[in-house]
Amino acid sequence: MPTTLSFSDTALPALELAAQQATPSVKLDPTAGRVTLRGESYPENSPEFYRPIIDWVRHYLARQTSPLHIELELSYVNTGSIKCLMDLFDECEAAHQRGQAVSVAWRHHADNPRVREAAEEFRDELSLPFEISADAD
Repeated sequence: MPTTLSFSDTALPALELAAQQATPSVKLDPTAGRVTLRGESYPENSPEFYRPIIDWVRHYLARQTSPLHIELELSYVNTGSIKCLMDLFDECEAAHQRGQAVSVAWRHHADNPRVREAAEEFRDELSLPFEISADAD
């Protein structure tokens, strides 16, 4: 990314970033309660890229009572990104355990079994609603 987000006491910022060669597009929408990541994720420094996203989710979950929905359409995820996604999902799981409405939907291309397997491994580790679906196109 690297992007620094400022969190005021009153409102979370919205953020929209276009996909780059090694990073997915990012949309953080506090009004809709939605985090959307689309594309490939293999940044040189995954923690630096994902830190603002995880911080945003942490702040959202601490301040909001409305549901949070994570939408992923990642066609490739490297090891560093997988670790960061687990950190993101850990925040979501903790909120789910506290009774907050948090869900994940991960769409993948039907002929990409590696991404499906990664999504299934995440889902198996979590108790929050986690939907996996394949797109034909």
